[in-house]
Amino acid sequence: MKVGLISLGCARTLVDSEVALGSLKKAGWQIMPDVRQAEVAIVNTCGFVEDAKRESIETILRLCEEKKKGRLSAVVVLGCLAQTYGKELRKEIGELDGIIGADSFEDLPRLLGPLLESRKRKKVFEVRGRPRYLLNEDSPRESLTPAHLAYVKISEGCLNACSYCVIPRMKGPHRSRPAESILAEIRAVASARRLSEINLIGQDTAAYGFDRGRSFELAGLLRKVDALGIAPWVRLLYAHPGHVTEALIEALAECPSLCKYVDFPIEHSHDAVLARMNRGVTREKMLWGIRRLRERMPDVAIRTTVIVGFPGETEEEFRDLLEFLEEIRFDRLGAFIYSDEELARSFNLPGKIPDGLKKERFEAVMETQQEIAREKNGRFLGKTLKVLIEEKDPAGDVYYGRTQADAPEVDGQVVVHADEPLGTGDFIDVRVTDTLEYDLVGVPASVPLEIRAR
Repeated sequence: MKVGLISLGCARTLVDSEVALGSLKKAGWQIMPDVRQAEVAIVNTCGFVEDAKRESIETILRLCEEKKKGRLSAVVVLGCLAQTYGKELRKEIGELDGIIGADSFEDLPRLLGPLLESRKRKKVFEVRGRPRYLLNEDSPRESLTPAHLAYVKISEGCLNACSYCVIPRMKGPHRSRPAESILAEIRAVASARRLSEINLIGQDTAAYGFDRGRSFELAGLLRKVDALGIAPWVRLLYAHPGHVTEALIEALAECPSLCKYVDFPIEHSHDAVLARMNRGVTREKMLWGIRRLRERMPDVAIRTTVIVGFPGETEEEFRDLLEFLEEIRFDRLGAFIYSDEELARSFNLPGKIPDGLKKERFEAVMETQQEIAREKNGRFLGKTLKVLIEEKDPAGDVYYGRTQADAPEVDGQVVVHADEPLGTGDFIDVRVTDTLEYDLVGVPASVPLEIRAR
């Protein structure tokens, strides 16, 4: 049958979607790039925050309506939302033909086999206990990224127990892949396409190896990946501040291919809030990590995330967060409004913040960061930066790319005006001619100075 898949949420979900499609393709299913051309529609869901759950449900209901109209034969829900709320989905959305959790990505051909039956089609419900799945270098993959870009998942699950988070329930305990499995996957991907960038991902990449030997082994893995010499850029994402070590900082500073970019989610700055969040890190430890990163790599770009409106957050604690952001001046920042998750421990905490006040605090954080971002971008005016070209605007001679300070999808971009064609996946030197709030504008450095962006 023809199958199409909609992947929602983060890059970790995207990798799971690639494995799901790869498994089906290997078994003879036809993969359709547009779900509207498929007979079976799969939604790989995200359930991390309320907005993500809402998007997942809306997508599922939209596809069920297409099924009612006869445009689809079956609708299947996969992944995090199915893992956590499988029974509820089964009860509330009777049109679903399959509900499959986060432990069966490579088992889809067998599980979806009944959908091939034209008579007495059976519905599929496969949601196991805490997931134990861990992909390896032999896991089939159907790439969903541009050819020059790859995500490599180095671990699965999470060892942290943040009070607001249900990721351990959705994805299971932390488990790290063997280094050789990761290196073998990178070699295999590189043999099939020319890679410009590899993004190493996990729920907490900095915890890599802790489940095996009670020690953090990410620094050693990064040095091995760098030694392969396969991609000009290797980017590390999702590093818990409490697990950032001196050895990791040294590896980032010394390995030429490693992007001078660190995803360092603080979530808050005040120790009392961090304790209620059960983050397992203190303000002092986070400050140490930030200072050491900047001492060893003065040009490092540090990205962070924060949560506003956490239960019990006082005005004093919130002001502390704003002052911390002003002091540290993160290069990139994502902010979230706290939303209650009934399965999380924070659901039962006292001192819930009114929605209006949470929104005000969110806007105050974003206004603070906008000023910081504008000031930081202004420093690049007139400078020449190395840019990875990602795509061309079909409407004109405009290209979009990224510097090493920008991760795919989540950070800013560089708008490049060029009369000569530029190759997707190529690196070029770009002279910055204008700066925006989060983005940069420029022309190829080979263009004479009198030419400016149009």
